[in-house]
Amino acid sequence: MHFYCSVCEKDYPIEGLNYQCECGGLFKLYKEKEEGITTTVSLGEVKTPILKRKLQEREVYLKLDYMQPTGSFKDRGAFTMVNKLKELGITEVVEDSSGNAGAAFAGYCAAAGIKCNIYLPESTSPGKIKQISAYKANVVKVPGTRDDTAKAILKAAETTYYASHVYNPLFFEGTKSLAYEIYEQIGIPDYIVVPAGNGTMLLGVYKGFKEIGKIPRIIVVQSKNCAPIFSKFKNQPVGEMKSTAAEGIAIQEPKRIDEMIEAVKDSKGDIVIVDDAEVIKAQEMLGEMGIYIEVTSGAAVAGMLQYFDKEYDNKLTIVVPLTGMGLKK
Repeated sequence: MHFYCSVCEKDYPIEGLNYQCECGGLFKLYKEKEEGITTTVSLGEVKTPILKRKLQEREVYLKLDYMQPTGSFKDRGAFTMVNKLKELGITEVVEDSSGNAGAAFAGYCAAAGIKCNIYLPESTSPGKIKQISAYKANVVKVPGTRDDTAKAILKAAETTYYASHVYNPLFFEGTKSLAYEIYEQIGIPDYIVVPAGNGTMLLGVYKGFKEIGKIPRIIVVQSKNCAPIFSKFKNQPVGEMKSTAAEGIAIQEPKRIDEMIEAVKDSKGDIVIVDDAEVIKAQEMLGEMGIYIEVTSGAAVAGMLQYFDKEYDNKLTIVVPLTGMGLKK
């Protein structure tokens, strides 16, 4: 098992300090079919429930993926990566996050006995910072945007292992488990609607369903105030980033944007944008049904309602994963 460059195909060891190739290409993971990751670190992961509900006359399956140990789907990636790093003898990591990935890594690193340093925007929700601090991770607050945080961590990554949920392919190896669970629970859906900033869920479900052998149409949802993937997919100029209620997907320069667009095209899917009012309304709609999600999770629901406004067919199987619990903020 090792990393290799997606551009020049040069090989790199997983335990090295390189987080991307010297040529600038991003890593992919190579492993033999029979190779797996030994799991000695656990926080009590569960197969998250899937509920069939009617939202404004549209029947959909809601995958309650916030019911993970630290409260978000990011636990899938952190679980896999931290287990591998523990096996390789890594003793300290740095990671940058707008909140959920930071909490996931902080929690799993605490369980693994790995020192964890989380870089995050100083505007991150106090609830998320409190959670990360509870795991005794070292919190580094960075002034500015989420992208400023991503730039600030690169210096730390020169000397400490960068456990990145964006650069490190082990993270997608973990998030692909979402596809396998959905397949086990209801089979291959016709559509799956996912929010995307850095694309960790999008690339995970794409990888998982591709391995299974059939890919549902992937509908990606971005915030109208920060929609670089939508803009590139639609061949439109990228607008200036503005603040958004969906802070978890407010990524102005996603590193794997081309991979994400390729995944959407391969699935014959689409990308839509939603405004803050739609996102908050979707969150409130689920709250009225007894489901409490964080605001960013409402983006996928809002996108589903918008996309299937006129084209909805009750014979379709639609899955909307809910990414984070409402207690996060």
